Amino acid sequence: MIVKKYEDLEIYRKSYELAMNVHEMTLKLPKYELYEEGGQIRRASKSIAANIVEGFGRRRHKKEFIKFVTYAYASCLETKVHLNFIYDSGYITKKKFDQYFKEYDSLGRKIYNFIENF
Repeated sequence: MIVKKYEDLEIYRKSYELAMNVHEMTLKLPKYELYEEGGQIRRASKSIAANIVEGFGRRRHKKEFIKFVTYAYASCLETKVHLNFIYDSGYITKKKFDQYFKEYDSLGRKIYNFIENF
């Protein structure tokens, strides 16, 4: 399958969906965390999709594309760390944490496999 637009990439669609979910979740954080930890996790989660798109825009140069998708993978890992901070601070339930963590873990594997098989 030839990918003509970044929206066709599963890793983009999933990263965008998760970033929107995280954005919504952070709006329920206490006011003092809304801009600190909330801002950090929002930036990290949105960076995944943004880097995939930027890499796609540079896809004529394979190394550039892979570099940006690698940044997306790193942002996925960063997002998981911020999820840990939010959970360990008591702002989300274990059930919600497990759900988000599992989804970001799955996304990270998909991004990694995308890089390895590109």
